[in-house]
Amino acid sequence: MGVLSESLFRIELLLEKGGIVLWLILMASLLMWALIVERYYFLLLIYPARLQQFLKQWQQRQDRQSWYAQRIREGMVAEISASLHRFLLPIKTLAAVLPMLGLLGTVMGMIQVFDVMTVFGTGNARGFAGGISIALITTMAGLVTALSGLYFSANLEHRAQRAIQHTRDSLRRE
Repeated sequence: MGVLSESLFRIELLLEKGGIVLWLILMASLLMWALIVERYYFLLLIYPARLQQFLKQWQQRQDRQSWYAQRIREGMVAEISASLHRFLLPIKTLAAVLPMLGLLGTVMGMIQVFDVMTVFGTGNARGFAGGISIALITTMAGLVTALSGLYFSANLEHRAQRAIQHTRDSLRRE
């Protein structure tokens, strides 16, 4: 239990040093990761069941060759495609916003450095360190969370495209 409390204490200190912007980065990254986890859950558990449901409906049709039947097939593929692409745009948006939040923290940290310079001159190294610490911590947090979001959003996009193609192929064969 001591290791957990020590880790939580260190995280709390980091969040205090990063200021309000680091809290914003934390909230945005938690939202992004919740959406990423939801998408993987959908791809691994819900999509296969939904595909089987569509395949069953398609197999029950007598007519699969007419123009009308092909439009129904296209509608099924479009419905699957829409459900597979759900939340991908917000994930990409959050991945793009996170570095900007890191940059905002950088600017706020540098403003703090200039405030210290204005009041104390150039002789207060400890005052400079606080502002530079905010600048570096928020920049790092914004970039690291954005990189992870970019990787997983690209991976989810790729998986969605493969799943759509698999749906098309499955409905065509039947």
